[in-house]
Amino acid sequence: MNLTGKMLIAMPGMGDPRFEHSVVLVCAHSDDGAMGLIVNKPTPDLTFRDLQEQLGIPQTEASRQIRVHFGGPVEVSRGFVLHSADYDGEGSTLKVSEQFGMTATIDILRAIAAGAGPRQSLLALGYSGWGPGQLENEIMMNGWLTCDADPQLVFSSDDGTKWESALRAIGIDPIGLSATAGRA
Repeated sequence: MNLTGKMLIAMPGMGDPRFEHSVVLVCAHSDDGAMGLIVNKPTPDLTFRDLQEQLGIPQTEASRQIRVHFGGPVEVSRGFVLHSADYDGEGSTLKVSEQFGMTATIDILRAIAAGAGPRQSLLALGYSGWGPGQLENEIMMNGWLTCDADPQLVFSSDDGTKWESALRAIGIDPIGLSATAGRA
């Protein structure tokens, strides 16, 4: 099972409050583990403009503003830009799928600030990581549902509805979900 480019939808009762109601885009998945970015938890106190100032990236009239998200609990001071596949950072972009790329260099931030760069993007501080077999085990233990990633949902500015929208996209009414799992 390779979940690269897929979305994970946190099940109720997951047990880790950092992932409660999370939607994660899996950016890499192999026998060595998995890495993804939470796409529906914006940071309340940090803006792209703040980061531009901290990193010495000039603001211009062409500057686009992108949302800053909590990408996960690993390396929370490191930034990742999840973006549409129309941008390629000269060897620094990981092609996640035909629809998504991920770049973790300051060049993409400069391009966005200059009004260029990818058509769609979100910035995540930190990432979600799993060791070998850990994600597969969490899925088997009813911690996550999986589905195809939809760029419209991932890049939507309505972070508050992404979890419910992801569930509804796979035919699940969130009200019907239970925090307990069973086996037949």
